[in-house]
Amino acid sequence: MSGSILYIHGLNSAPASRKACQLLAAMQQLGLAEQLQVPALHHHPRQAMVQLEAAIEQLGSPLLVGSSLGGYYATHLAERHGLKALLINPAVNPHRLFDGFLGPQQNLYTGETWELTLDHVQALAELEVPAPLDAQRFQVWLQTGDETLDYRRAERFYRACALRIEAGGDHGFQGFAQRLPALLTFAGIPAACYQRLDFFAL
Repeated sequence: MSGSILYIHGLNSAPASRKACQLLAAMQQLGLAEQLQVPALHHHPRQAMVQLEAAIEQLGSPLLVGSSLGGYYATHLAERHGLKALLINPAVNPHRLFDGFLGPQQNLYTGETWELTLDHVQALAELEVPAPLDAQRFQVWLQTGDETLDYRRAERFYRACALRIEAGGDHGFQGFAQRLPALLTFAGIPAACYQRLDFFAL
């Protein structure tokens, strides 16, 4: 499906997250809602991958838009399928970041509680891929004020890719709605489709 987008949310996030809602609102106003999927991902990486593979099959060759842990998933899937990916404050090698974090977790949006186990960490490790080298297929958007992940890890890992680094901001990526024209263009949606849309109102 030309111009299709698969949005991949992060750990303990959901389709109700701010960025996902802003992207959905834009696609709805453009009459392109059917070209966007925002699956509610299972907390276990193996089950999340099954969901994402099914979405890719349904959408064809979507642009993968991954936030935080979703950026890690998107990188793996983009390399596996030769897809384009736009990564927003992506997690790099997240399986190495969970020391001291095993145990009970709660989804910030759904209230679901679950247990982060060593099997989750092992499953994440199995998705690790080398740093991408194809700058044409990757855009990486980072904000230096990310309070959850050190943006410099992603800056180093994705150094061969197209990087957009903004001072300040936070892990949720401030000003995302105003950046949506660049995302839509990268997805292959012509500017003529969205030039009248007020992105500041999303």
